Amino acid sequence: MAIAPDQIALDQLDWRLLAELQGDARLSFSELSRRVHLSAPAVGERVRRLEQAGVITGYHAGLDLAATGWAVLAMVRLACYGSTCVLRDPTVATWPGVLEIHRVTGADCSLLKVAAASMQGFEELIDKLAAYGTPSSTLILSSPLTRSEVVAPQNSPLN
Repeated sequence: MAIAPDQIALDQLDWRLLAELQGDARLSFSELSRRVHLSAPAVGERVRRLEQAGVITGYHAGLDLAATGWAVLAMVRLACYGSTCVLRDPTVATWPGVLEIHRVTGADCSLLKVAAASMQGFEELIDKLAAYGTPSSTLILSSPLTRSEVVAPQNSPLN
């Protein structure tokens, strides 16, 4: 049974482990133990606790979308409400090119990060999404920052 993330108190050592894993999720417990000055079994226990609590949600490989054939990257806002809302259809998350779906506040109900192999593919994806509401898109030209390290919140006693 997972512990809710808000039920676990993260100390400075947890944040050091999280920083190291965010930098390289493939580090062994032995290497992590060397970097944070804790025994490998203790590191393993802490990492498992962070996983069980839902703080660590997975380990992922970062990919260059253009290098994998997904040349077009965009954010799509959808204004949809009621029974046809994209948020009510779990199959949308399985569509090729749909990378992220976020429920948002404001005039739109959702924000999707999508990728397509071409502008024609992007147009087809927009047409498919239009069945759920009114789409509005913004093409991503470049991404100077694609992922930032999560650190302890400013109001944390650890800062």
